[in-house]
Amino acid sequence: MSTPYEATHEYARDQDQTDILFPFRERFLFPQHEGEDVRYFCGNSLGLQPKSVSYLMDKELSDWARYGVEGHFKAGYPWFSYHHFFAERLAKIVGANKDEVVAMNTLTVNLHMLMLSFYRPSGKRYKILMEAGAFPSDQYAIETQVRMHGYDPEDAIIEITPAEGANLIEDADIINAINEAGDSLALVMIGGVNYYTGQFFDLENITKAAHNAGAYAGFDLAHAVGNIPMKLHDWNVDFACWCSYKYLNSGPGGVGGAYVHERHGNDPTLFRLGGWWGNDEKTRFKMQKGFIPQKGAASWQMSNAPVFNMVAHNASLDIFDKAGIDTLREKSIKLTGYMEFLLRQITHLPFEIITPTEPSRRGCQLSMLFGDKGREVFDTLTSKGIIADWREPNVIRIAPVPLYNTFEDCYKFYEVLAGIE
Repeated sequence: MSTPYEATHEYARDQDQTDILFPFRERFLFPQHEGEDVRYFCGNSLGLQPKSVSYLMDKELSDWARYGVEGHFKAGYPWFSYHHFFAERLAKIVGANKDEVVAMNTLTVNLHMLMLSFYRPSGKRYKILMEAGAFPSDQYAIETQVRMHGYDPEDAIIEITPAEGANLIEDADIINAINEAGDSLALVMIGGVNYYTGQFFDLENITKAAHNAGAYAGFDLAHAVGNIPMKLHDWNVDFACWCSYKYLNSGPGGVGGAYVHERHGNDPTLFRLGGWWGNDEKTRFKMQKGFIPQKGAASWQMSNAPVFNMVAHNASLDIFDKAGIDTLREKSIKLTGYMEFLLRQITHLPFEIITPTEPSRRGCQLSMLFGDKGREVFDTLTSKGIIADWREPNVIRIAPVPLYNTFEDCYKFYEVLAGIE
């Protein structure tokens, strides 16, 4: 079967010359190696810094110096309503209405807060279904939420594992497990993209199955947001949360985000923890008793926006808005396909690609599972100015990010890998 790809430097350069997203690379700062930009394939762990961050940060510092407290209303981006500046752009990325999303807190804080609303076990309906090998934060959050309600995690948590000898969890196995759990199931809580394998789960059909069982469906989108276009509202997802420092390039520890479907966000009877910034804005400064949640996901906010922490988020979302998530996805499919094609030319190193081959089941991450020599290969790549990501016990993760990676980057990765004995 013929392939549209070629393992040549000329081919890679030709693809970059016709790539309409190629100029976006110039909007980012790259670490240096021996006086040149590194080949950066670690956006699934920490995205690069947009060049506009320093300008926007200086602007906020200037507004603070100029206005003091009045900056809440007089700053270029008034701090009182700062979180509102993100809603429309985030909504486009995750496929939601703008009132269904909010930039706030960090990922695991948001997960805990949302689970307090959506994990309300009672009677025989108390179990949570998740994927085995989820990112540790998810495991810890779910374990402690279960314990808080007085349940034993060994009994209350259903973990779905790959079939024997397989690396991936099949969507059908998740749905079958949901059906089997039936009316014992309170919540399905899965990572949208598995951090280790790069597998994208079928969120729409998992949500349908959860609802058919009478359970809520929530997702940790840390490795999906900014990577794969989603339609959370149309898929009827109940809630989701994410970080912004990976594909959303918003800096280490950058502000997280949350999505809550409007049927929940606009229901004041649904329990949520109250905070000043989640209260109805019209009565916020009356300083009176009685939490009145504002409509939408913003009612889950605790406190006012950490403006300086959110500057990089503002810069990055502006870039996403200009590039367009669907255009990014189109390039991502081709760029990741090219990287996979190149990796399959390497036959002398002991690895296999455990990320699904089908574009619909993955984003831009490829996970290389090594039998041995994995750490040695990783260290050699690093010494050559190629930044990838090592995950214990034996996986190198690489992410050709469409905003700033190029076809030539992929070819250079292949060239160095091919030269490792």
